[in-house]
Amino acid sequence: MRILAPLLALALVAPTIALAQQTPVPNPPPHFNAVKVVLIGDSTTAVQGGWGPSFCGKHLTSFAACINLARGGRSSGNYRTEGSWALALHEIKSGGFNDTYVLVQFGHNDQPGKPGRSTDLATEFPANLKAYVEEIRAAGGKPVLLTPLTRRQFKDGKLIDDLAPWSEAVRKVATETKTPLVDLAARSTASVQAMGAAEATRFAQRAPSAEVLAAAKTGTTIPASTGVAPAPNTPAAATQNNAAVEPMGQAKLAFDYTHIGDVGADYFASMVTTELAQAVPELRRYLIP
Repeated sequence: MRILAPLLALALVAPTIALAQQTPVPNPPPHFNAVKVVLIGDSTTAVQGGWGPSFCGKHLTSFAACINLARGGRSSGNYRTEGSWALALHEIKSGGFNDTYVLVQFGHNDQPGKPGRSTDLATEFPANLKAYVEEIRAAGGKPVLLTPLTRRQFKDGKLIDDLAPWSEAVRKVATETKTPLVDLAARSTASVQAMGAAEATRFAQRAPSAEVLAAAKTGTTIPASTGVAPAPNTPAAATQNNAAVEPMGQAKLAFDYTHIGDVGADYFASMVTTELAQAVPELRRYLIP
């Protein structure tokens, strides 16, 4: 009897377990109004080195789930070819929410000089963005395009806006595809230019060296990792080779002019939130300024 009793109990419970496993999870009722936000992009959006963690953790209400699938070193091209896009697409299709919004930010690694990552600005980059928009919509999601976050390099007091052509390409695709646009490039460029090189060093993941900070106070930044000033009359774009110093994988915890630490993440996530509320009014109820 001692053996039969547990077996009988298991026999009674087993159908219940099987039924639970077979019963699909229902979508929430329309009045529940829960949404999902999926982030895709490069390290300037990713969990380490980007604004994404602050956005997900501090700027969305509890009625919005946020999944950060941005990855360091990815461009609009290799994000797809390596398989990250397949994972994101599965997340978009999985349902369970009234709406799924997908924020797409690329540009940094689409620039020339990054083997295995670079895309052609005139053809591949815009085509890739259009493909993301089309596939997000086909999967039932709502795309939002973002222009890339600015780097923080200066020459003679002027911010080096080396991502301007890629930002313009994103704006053009947004217009052509009638996709909401968060112009993070315009906002971040204007803001960083206004504060100047020295103050902008506080946004990095680590504090600058004494040499780097001293140079920034003059209005001209020097290579972040070496602390060595460029030779006189060096072209502005050559003060640091971003293709060489921006890694393929997760951003390392160091001072640079691209990635951001907690202070930078909070600053630019707030900027994204403000712009997103303007670009997608129906999301305002889920955003915390």
